[in-house]
Amino acid sequence: MLSDQDDRCGSDAAACGQPGEGPAAACHPGIVAPRFYTLPDVAETLNISMSQARALVGSGELPAIQVGGRGQWRVEATELEAYIQRMYAQTRAKVEARAAGLADPDD
Repeated sequence: MLSDQDDRCGSDAAACGQPGEGPAAACHPGIVAPRFYTLPDVAETLNISMSQARALVGSGELPAIQVGGRGQWRVEATELEAYIQRMYAQTRAKVEARAAGLADPDD
């Protein structure tokens, strides 16, 4: 269990993020990041609705697997990060195209 004040990061351990995520994993080496996320985890991480998370998985835009007898979806952490990076790249390209005065096909 992490103390309220952790000397490795010099900050309140709760402010580092959830266990296994973001800065907490970097400054608290005993915390292991999960390999898979549930759809509610994905929705929370991306700050989107559950239906939007399902749509991303259903369209194949966000690769996922179904596990267990009830076929629950799981998204691998690396796939979620790759999706986020793709979205950054797409956004960057749109911003650069607008700055160059080119038409944006999505507008």
